[in-house]
Amino acid sequence: MFRPKIPTMPTPTGLITPAVVEPTTVIQQQPTTAPTPTPIVPAPAPARPTVQLTPGTVVALVGGGTAVVLVVGAVLVSMLLAVAITGASVAICALVIRSLIASESKRR
Repeated sequence: MFRPKIPTMPTPTGLITPAVVEPTTVIQQQPTTAPTPTPIVPAPAPARPTVQLTPGTVVALVGGGTAVVLVVGAVLVSMLLAVAITGASVAICALVIRSLIASESKRR
């Protein structure tokens, strides 16, 4: 039950025949004239689209950036406020517990 089952390599289930390679002859030809080099034509530069900023897109970009800054700022301020409230409540709890322990020792 706790032994791993290792898969075995399956054996082929049929007759496998190797591919037949037939020898070919190589005929070398002697060049009669020297080939003329072809002139190299430089590739044309790819046309990149230009970004055009219209007044509408500028307003949209500024508005989107402002919204992102406001949202991130609100999240960060709320996290800071949560940490401050938690710290203050822990400090108050520590003072109350200290006061209870001090009053308990004075009664005895």
